[in-house]
Amino acid sequence: MTRKAKQILEEIFERLLEYYGPQHWWPAETALEMMVGAVLTQNTAWKNVEKALANLRQEGLLAFEALQSLELEALADKIRPSGYYNLKARRLKALLDFLGQESPLGKIELFKSKETSSLRKAFLGVWGLGPETVDSILLYALDRPVFVIDQYTYRVFLRHHLIAEESSYEEMQSLAMDHLPEDLKKYQEYHALLVRVGKEYCGPKARCESCPLKGINW
Repeated sequence: MTRKAKQILEEIFERLLEYYGPQHWWPAETALEMMVGAVLTQNTAWKNVEKALANLRQEGLLAFEALQSLELEALADKIRPSGYYNLKARRLKALLDFLGQESPLGKIELFKSKETSSLRKAFLGVWGLGPETVDSILLYALDRPVFVIDQYTYRVFLRHHLIAEESSYEEMQSLAMDHLPEDLKKYQEYHALLVRVGKEYCGPKARCESCPLKGINW
């Protein structure tokens, strides 16, 4: 199984890269903006996140001190386009509090000297941050080679018989990281490509006949 799983995972990546080209994801100017986007994208489309980020950017609020100084209600109002804005405002405040506690003025570059597993454990301890959000932060903001699992990854892996329907996040992540070389840029690109094909072909109702992954079988 190990050899076959590696072959399929590599073929999925190569097919998608050839079909779509590099995705250059995550679209953010700073590590903090990326982290904010990772929280805001929970349960919403990226176009809605872009509107919320634009609100913050236009008022010069995409900086640690500026965001931290905002009252909860004011922050919620700024991120309203992202949906669930009251809940997400609380999650952002929890993240900002954590960053401020761990480093002076939330300097994210100071986190880069820390070991990945301890960083992951610490971020998972932040209220409202689950594995997908934390691993996105590690992968894109802190340049750690961790494989992000989301609903698109789940569907692609399931439909190509790489996982069982009841597979856990950890099992899916281990599948990828045990069979793919530890490569930051590849993990970033792979995640972005899976999101792209998931949105266009591998949604709740699969469009297999025209999918670029058609014909990849176990």
